[in-house]
Amino acid sequence: MATNFDIIRTARAILHVTDLDRSEAFYTKGLGLIVTERTEDALYLRGLEEHVHHSLVLKKSEKPVVEAISYKVRSEDDLEKLATLFEKHHLKIKWLEEGSQHAVGRALRVQDISGLPVEFFAKMDGAERLLQRYDLYQGAKAQRIDHFNCMVSNVEKAYNFYLNELDFSCSEYTTDDEDRIWAAWIHRKPSVHDVAFMNGEGPRLHHVAFWLSDPMSLIQGCDVLAALGYSENIERGPARHGLSNAFFLYLRDPDGHRIELYNGDYLTSDPDFNPVRWDLNDKRRQTFWGAEAPDSWFEEASTVIDIETSEVISTSPGELKQAKPIFAI
Repeated sequence: MATNFDIIRTARAILHVTDLDRSEAFYTKGLGLIVTERTEDALYLRGLEEHVHHSLVLKKSEKPVVEAISYKVRSEDDLEKLATLFEKHHLKIKWLEEGSQHAVGRALRVQDISGLPVEFFAKMDGAERLLQRYDLYQGAKAQRIDHFNCMVSNVEKAYNFYLNELDFSCSEYTTDDEDRIWAAWIHRKPSVHDVAFMNGEGPRLHHVAFWLSDPMSLIQGCDVLAALGYSENIERGPARHGLSNAFFLYLRDPDGHRIELYNGDYLTSDPDFNPVRWDLNDKRRQTFWGAEAPDSWFEEASTVIDIETSEVISTSPGELKQAKPIFAI
């Protein structure tokens, strides 16, 4: 269906962490993100090529949870139109007026069809793009935020809402023996995905992904992370996905939030692009080279909070049968 608003791309994540010093060391020295600003209770980070104030906010808190995952829209008018849409579906919304969040203009937060805390905004303060400041490159040299992956109990419900109501497009998907969608990769920007939904206990955030310029940045990132003492934080990879063709590494930050370092997907902008279907029993989909994902892959993800009360959202088990190995990318 045609929409009258324009969601542009994945824009930022807001994660709660228990120790800002510990988190800053991990994200800057290990991943290579840049500190735009630090306050007494928050850390604002961006990738080397990003020209905006931040793509990751880390807020000091007693427990590690996900406050919001955010998308940039083209204009302020888009926010009003999105609010009308979510209200039509009787989903919870909350307005955050300009000035209530640091470096961000007016924002709309919603509890989406799956219960995830999702934010939309049009305006963010600018920052110097550091793409060619090679003297500042360190760790994995993360360039920009790329996508989210979310565990939800009903993937088809999320898939249908995002495609039919929010005008996302599907690049790749996996189905079970009864042709039900087990996971889907959907996008607004012309790449494989801005968000993926996968069957599992949800709503929870499985990971936030940052894009790297080449596979060697990922390999060097592994070396630097190990040298810094983060080898136990590496959960899976490096390897290549069949789905998306991405070269990947998954690791856990000091509070257990899962981060993906990501490179190597492809263009999806052509209007006649046809989504790629994978069978759930095709082992190449999750790791093209054959290695299986660890058990933590199925069981562990970051909890999310209510946009009004800030209480942790209760979860429900995935409606489809769990399948191993999993293939979230």
